[in-house]
Amino acid sequence: MPEPCIITAAITGAIHTPSMSDALPVTPEEIIQQAVDAARAGAAVVHLHARDPENGSPDQSAEAFAPILPAIREQVNVVINVTTGGAPTMTVQERVRPAATWKPELASLNMGSMNFGLFGMLGRFNQFRHNWERDYLANKGIIFRNTFEDIEFILTTLRGAGTRFEFECYDTAHLYNLAYFADRGLVEPPFFVQTVFGLMGGIGAHPDDVAHMKRTADRLFGVDYLWSVLGAGRNQMGIAATSAAQGGHVRVGLEDSLWLGPGQLAESSAQQVEKARSIVESLGRNAATPDQAREMLGLKGSDKVGF
Repeated sequence: MPEPCIITAAITGAIHTPSMSDALPVTPEEIIQQAVDAARAGAAVVHLHARDPENGSPDQSAEAFAPILPAIREQVNVVINVTTGGAPTMTVQERVRPAATWKPELASLNMGSMNFGLFGMLGRFNQFRHNWERDYLANKGIIFRNTFEDIEFILTTLRGAGTRFEFECYDTAHLYNLAYFADRGLVEPPFFVQTVFGLMGGIGAHPDDVAHMKRTADRLFGVDYLWSVLGAGRNQMGIAATSAAQGGHVRVGLEDSLWLGPGQLAESSAQQVEKARSIVESLGRNAATPDQAREMLGLKGSDKVGF
């Protein structure tokens, strides 16, 4: 039987701003509901950020996650993945704090520094409800800092909690960075490698780019990794289908794309999960259950988290 496909739903993120879509969840209640709905639609993993409920700006305080995490866990059996990416304007100390506090089964980890360009979205969105949105998007000077020192700081901070990682790789060099930490024994297989395509500053979303990242990961990690893909914006479902057809895993959600199809805004992350699941099932595979994902990723279990 083909391996089940782990579908991750990234619920809100720190890229899109509230004025872009009324569906983007901002308050704890909205984030909780969308995460629960995505899990019920077939997501084995929910990837979580938090926001200021008043203006929708990214909030990486441990307190912002406090009402969200237990409420999701009480309602659905899903793997909860807490970001250590936060927003590219934050320090690594800020970014790691929620995961260090709440000790989730899974946390994201960005595997290299990069230019981070959001300003292209100003051509599509030009009416904003909050003052911070335009300045945030227009900033052409953002470097998303993820140095070797930063990565090692996150790894060592979370190591004692038994938290494992979704390794977010935005370019080929990030795969080599992961191999470096694996060689040093700071990370252990199975590696959950999330290859990210189509964000300005990272690798593109051309099929050749996808194939190149897959070939490189195959060469570096062999059978010791699980390959998942994240396609930004309009690339979301096409790249998801490419991965699913090759036995890989997929990530969707409003963090990565506000769209369901050309010119059609998604109503929720759950709606995107349903579409991804239909693609997976049309290829003769099943969506992994949360417990199957835990076994495949070697996770510690939801009874060992700190919330």
